[in-house]
Amino acid sequence: AHFPGPAQASGTVLLFPGRTEYIEKYGRTAADLSARGYHVLVIDWRGQGLSERMLEEKRAGHVMFFEDYQRDVAEMLTVAGALALPRPFHLIAHSMGGSIGLRAAMDGLPVASCVFSGPMWGIRITMPVRPAAWALSWGGKRLGLGHLFTPGTRADNYITSMPFEGNTLTTDREMWDFVYRQLMAVPDLQLGGPSLNWLNEALSECMALAKRPAPHLPC
Repeated sequence: AHFPGPAQASGTVLLFPGRTEYIEKYGRTAADLSARGYHVLVIDWRGQGLSERMLEEKRAGHVMFFEDYQRDVAEMLTVAGALALPRPFHLIAHSMGGSIGLRAAMDGLPVASCVFSGPMWGIRITMPVRPAAWALSWGGKRLGLGHLFTPGTRADNYITSMPFEGNTLTTDREMWDFVYRQLMAVPDLQLGGPSLNWLNEALSECMALAKRPAPHLPC
């Protein structure tokens, strides 16, 4: 989705959402950036938002290969070129988008600067459970069970199935209610837990990124 900026824009922000997120959630952010002189381009990653799903269970967060997200980045740049969006480009990337964005920046994403918000450069799993997470996700992937939800997760979306009190996402009640209204109005936006395949790919990607030097960009 393209959120236009002013005629004399300062550049374009490429906005990479996190896992379970979607374009509409960032409408307010895009409006703020537009008011400050920027065009904004936001993407629904494959398997979430209103993009096509790869599984029969549409609420599973799933990807075959994490590198597939880089194909989505390439398509986003193609759209930016087709729309002749003004340069310089800047990246804002949240959570899983931070992992995708870091990989893209390492591989030459043409941005002048990056902002990473809570980037998924690792996955918080307690040390006793981490070996089991690797084993289950690796085994499930190779046994043809990679489509199953990771243990402890389910199809229900966190925001639509949990009360605001005690949630682990935000202390902003108004923003919580805003997203809740969107998800209830358009149920196809709802995404639940990740698949075993996604977990294994994400763990592997975080490990691979940690071994590479950081890109030489203002961050």
